[in-house]
Amino acid sequence: MTSCRKKKSEDATFLQDLRDHIDEFIHASMDEHQTCFKKTIQKMFGMSKVVAERSSQAKEVESSLPLQTTVSR
Repeated sequence: MTSCRKKKSEDATFLQDLRDHIDEFIHASMDEHQTCFKKTIQKMFGMSKVVAERSSQAKEVESSLPLQTTVSR
C-alpha cells in the first residue's frame, strides 16, 4: 500500500520537505483527507496483523527436553 504523501523532491532538505508536506495537507480536499485516513488505518491494521501472525507462529514452535529423574537417599 502506498503512502498518501507525494514527495516533490528526493534531495529536498528537511525543512523544504516539511513545508511542502504542510502545504499539501492544507490544500487537500476533504475527500483526499478521508481517503488518506482510511489508507493509513488499513495500513496500521495490516501491519499489526502481520506482527500478530508472526508472533503466533513463533509460539507454535515448541521444544522439549528429556526429563531426567534422580533419586537421592
